[in-house]
Parts: sequence; C-alpha cells; structure tokens
Amino acid sequence: MPGLTIGDTIPDLEVETTHGKMRLYDYIGDGWVILFSHPGDFSPVCTTELAAMAAYSDKFAERGVKLLGLSCDDMNSNSHKEWIKDIEAYICGVGVCMQNGQKVKYPIIADPNRELIKKLNMVDPDEKDSQGNPVPSRALHVIGPDKKVIKLSFLYPASTGRNLDEVLRVVDSLHKASKHKVATPVNWKPGEPVVISSPNMSNEEAKQMFPQGYDSTDLPSKKDYLRFTNV
Repeated sequence: MPGLTIGDTIPDLEVETTHGKMRLYDYIGDGWVILFSHPGDFSPVCTTELAAMAAYSDKFAERGVKLLGLSCDDMNSNSHKEWIKDIEAYICGVGVCMQNGQKVKYPIIADPNRELIKKLNMVDPDEKDSQGNPVPSRALHVIGPDKKVIKLSFLYPASTGRNLDEVLRVVDSLHKASKHKVATPVNWKPGEPVVISSPNMSNEEAKQMFPQGYDSTDLPSKKDYLRFTNV
C-alpha cells in the first residue's frame, strides 16, 4: 500500500492499543480523530509532545476531536506504562498544569513489526533504531467524520517537535471550511475574517450565500476574487 496523504482512505485495521484491541473505524465513529506517531518511548522530544497532547486533550475534545497515538514499542512490555509516568510528570512543563493533575487518557497503538507505520505513511527514511529497523516520523493525520478520509497531514522529522497550537488552529480551519463555502487565509486565527473559497462565484451568488456581507479587495487585475467575510 502506498503512503497515505490528504484525501486518501484510512484502512479499517484492527490494532492493539494501551486500551485494548480496537478497529480504527469503530474508534473514529462519527467524529474527528488525530492519529499521530512518535519515534520511540523514553525519548526527549516525544516525552514533551505526548505530555502536550495530554495537556491539550480537553481543547481537542471541545472540538469533537479524539486523539490516537502510535508507537513501535511492544505493548506487552512495561515500557509504555513506565514512560507514561514520565509523560504525566512532565505535563506541567508545557505550561498546562491541571489542579488535579492531567493523565494520558488517549490510547496508543503498538506496532512492533513496523507494519502500520508503512501503511499509514509514518516512516522516517533517515532514522533507524539500534537494530537498524525503521522508526516512525513525527507524522500526524487529521481524519474527518466520514470515518476514513485524511483531511490534513503533517510530517515532521524526528528532530523537530510539533506545534500543537498550530494543530488546534488547522482543526478550527477544517471545521470552518466544512460548514461553509469558505477557506482560511494566511496566518488566520479563529474569530478573524475568512475568504470566499470559490473565485468563480459571482457577486450575486456571494450575496445570497453570505447575507452578512463581504469585503472585496481591489487588485491590479481588477478580478473580484479576493473576498473576505465573517461566518
């Protein structure tokens, strides 16, 4: 199977996780899921990332998004359990200390045979473990409520940690675009104007679709296609 990217279908695999066996489609259900991989247990950048995922889990839940990690470490060892203790101890290090503590509540898939990371396009071509086996990149797929299609994909090398504020921002952008015929411009943040996504939509159609109004940008081409609105 070739590596997955935007618009591709996630296979309905049965996987072993820290929460037991599950099928991917059952876990995705009717909502959104962020599926993310990490190179290995007890590694510094991964510890900061998974701590941040736990700290941000309520923010994702507010947006109807579930989290699902992936690791190549064996689920039958104590590696995950011991490492999760380190992750939970570090959560305050990402600046989100909860009054009663914050736990790693999301499941983590085990992939000791390195089969899933290949199928899910999560292999780092430049990194190997001590036995010379491929390891996951810092890949992240946003899967939509249709249960199987990748809506967005990030692929980072093992040396670079992810920015979860950016992940939240793009989730908000995807939600906005799915509800309205709009797109989000460069550096967009929630609450800011969006653009009417179809440049071929006539102004008459735009007025009907966006009765709240819109602002057109005067450009040298005189083409009336860069239109901002609030939805």
